[in-house]
Amino acid sequence: MDTASPAHPALNRKAVGAVVLGNALEFYDFTVYAFFAKPIGEAFFPAKDASHSLLASLALFGAGYVMRPIGGAVIGALADRAGRKPAMLVTIALMAVGMLILALCPSYAQIGGWAQVIVIVGRLIQGLALGGEVGPSTAYLLEAAPPRHRGFVASWQIASQGCAALFAGLISTVLALSVGDAAMNAWGWRVMFLLGLAVVPVGLIIRSHLPETAGEGEDPQAAGSTAGVLRRLVRDHGRLLALTFLVIAASTVSNAVGTNMPVYAGATLGLSETAATAVPIALGLASVAFPLLGGWLADRYGRRPVMIWPRAAILVLAVPAFVWLLRSPGPAAVYAVTFLLSALSSINAAAIIVGIPESLPRSVRSTGLSIVYALSVSIFGGSTNFLINWLVTTTGDRLAPAYYLAAFSLVGTIAALMLPETRGKDLDAEVSPAATPAARAAAE
Repeated sequence: MDTASPAHPALNRKAVGAVVLGNALEFYDFTVYAFFAKPIGEAFFPAKDASHSLLASLALFGAGYVMRPIGGAVIGALADRAGRKPAMLVTIALMAVGMLILALCPSYAQIGGWAQVIVIVGRLIQGLALGGEVGPSTAYLLEAAPPRHRGFVASWQIASQGCAALFAGLISTVLALSVGDAAMNAWGWRVMFLLGLAVVPVGLIIRSHLPETAGEGEDPQAAGSTAGVLRRLVRDHGRLLALTFLVIAASTVSNAVGTNMPVYAGATLGLSETAATAVPIALGLASVAFPLLGGWLADRYGRRPVMIWPRAAILVLAVPAFVWLLRSPGPAAVYAVTFLLSALSSINAAAIIVGIPESLPRSVRSTGLSIVYALSVSIFGGSTNFLINWLVTTTGDRLAPAYYLAAFSLVGTIAALMLPETRGKDLDAEVSPAATPAARAAAE
């Protein structure tokens, strides 16, 4: 079996490029849907009150998260049992199916309630795929990376999300300027989803040629079924899973508040459609460079400090930043606040994405990260956009997103303080004495 190692620098670069494509596709879909929630709601959930249509669309957005824990358990365990590569091929194929359904589904005006059924099915398929994407792909990056640079290599998983958000912001801005706001609301958002599908064939081809890094498992009995992997994970690593759930929850809320900024800018601050469309550019710019900085810092100073201090900074700055935004509700202020919060969250996320899987043995690494990530994102990623818009609408307090973000940042900071440091840890430190020579070779 071929394995990645520090002795194969070309393999490492190829692995990074191939693996992050799927994660980039995930965040592209996430960003496009979050930004175009209003016209999507009007297409599939028309209502006399525009706010009701928007909330229905955001509820659909959240429906995709229902399947994420299932995808995390099933596909994550597949990666630990059968290998990282087959799991990554499954996820990118399912992503493509879900995006295609959403892009091509006729509107409510054309086929009535069937349109709502179809788009719900599409979102559930996407949720299944996205729940299983992060664990296998991150495990692969860690196992293919040189030990001293695992933080930086794994940070490309987060940076790929920024690249996707930046791409989505640039393309949607150019498209909006070309066809106008009315056309973007009518059909432009569908074009955005179709453009994302263009990378699927490339991702499938490159991923299919990657060597495997999973080894042959530490315990054949435990790895013989999904249930066996899950039992071992919960039995041996329950406390770690609980803490990382809270850390990822805080990161997820930060991401959701950032991707909701276009909606907040338009619906709450009254910015024009074109000005609001450019908000993801600020989100993307911060999310490209700062995860890589976070990965470098995690390699140099450790995972825990980089998990703690940026999250604590968000706790302190969230409310003052939104107060300033409400006092100066122009495009520049929106872009600045979006950039600041996204930069801090991106540094924090880079340490999370490497520290958590490093804490787990190879035989449950993909499953553990997949499930914790999927549960956190399912509960908080799917609900945050809906809740903060509902809170603004119901209470009339336009600082509701800031309060929500600060509360979760407090929880995330406390949880990070309780996590172990994993910089320099042997990825197979917990391999059993009975592990096969091939499994040990995969760790080298």
